[in-house]
Amino acid sequence: MDIIISNTSDEPIYRQIVNQVKVLILNGELKEGHALPSIRGLARDLRISVITTSRAYEELEREGFIRSVPGKGSFVSEENKEFLKEKKLQILEDKLLQAIEESKSLNLSFNELVEMLRLLYQEEK
Repeated sequence: MDIIISNTSDEPIYRQIVNQVKVLILNGELKEGHALPSIRGLARDLRISVITTSRAYEELEREGFIRSVPGKGSFVSEENKEFLKEKKLQILEDKLLQAIEESKSLNLSFNELVEMLRLLYQEEK
């Protein structure tokens, strides 16, 4: 599991870990039941505090992305298809909102934006 920590980011380190693990799960790079590094092991690898990694894992568990088994470790949660679909839809909505804002800044009409989306969608087939 490759996690990259940026010391220059305004985002707290635990949040960087949370966001990167979420992306790995949502992209299918970390599959259901996959064992995550131990809290201590990840802290050592990233050269950060155990408290920081613990906070990240607690957040991931609270949001349903991982589950912790006492004495065994932390694992990617069993796939909840509706939950993952909702998270992916939320990400898509955010990206579409960004595209809408960009199109407005370029004074594109709604129809022009729809036509661009239609053309790009068809290219992918």
